Amino acid sequence: MTDEEWRATLAEAGELDARSTEQLIAAHGSRATRAIEAVAERRVKKYRDFTVVVGHSEEYVVEDGECTCEDSRYNLDTEDPSQRCWHALAVEIARRIDAVDHHDMWYSEVREFL
Repeated sequence: MTDEEWRATLAEAGELDARSTEQLIAAHGSRATRAIEAVAERRVKKYRDFTVVVGHSEEYVVEDGECTCEDSRYNLDTEDPSQRCWHALAVEIARRIDAVDHHDMWYSEVREFL
């Protein structure tokens, strides 16, 4: 399964339906499952300065498909653009189905309180 296929199916459906979910999981396995859960739980947050995915123990900044998590840093092949952590996948999915939780504030300010 290719990224183009699940993206096209997702664009056509406009939502995470059974077909796009199956295609995502076929392309990205457990990373897709975690990304889908994050989107369903509205854990993709857009602030003025960053997009953040709320994990189970930390928050991860995702910019231009790049993520601050250790999976991105140590486990993914940087030469293969189809390899992404679940946080980056969650951001892409949420943006495509308009499921990003928007906050009109700076994440850098919010982060000071965490």
